[in-house]
Amino acid sequence: MESDAVLTSAKREKKIEAMEFIDLLRYFGALLLVLAMVGGAGLLARRFGVPGVTRAANIKRLSVVETLMVGPRQRLIILRRDDVEHLVLSGPEGASVIESGIIASPSGLRAASVATATSPANASHAGEGGL
Repeated sequence: MESDAVLTSAKREKKIEAMEFIDLLRYFGALLLVLAMVGGAGLLARRFGVPGVTRAANIKRLSVVETLMVGPRQRLIILRRDDVEHLVLSGPEGASVIESGIIASPSGLRAASVATATSPANASHAGEGGL
């Protein structure tokens, strides 16, 4: 009788081990299925143009032209959108538009700053303030 009980308990242990292995395979299979479904949903969202998931456009309409730190946590940013530039002050308290509607030159430099830097008045003062 005892040998029958030992055989029966050994069979039960093997069945339990086999069931645990099958359960593990089932769990990993379910995980792979869910990951495949999430990936497929992402691809479909990208393909059919869900906002926030779409591909970047070939032609960029918005760009950061230049940034300048004016304080420990404040910066001036020149943004260009559709060949119009905007001067924005950004800091921890938020962002403010300082100047808007600046017409952008093709080279990225504003004509006024180039004209000021190369004007005859500035050229004549360049040698006066030497060290």
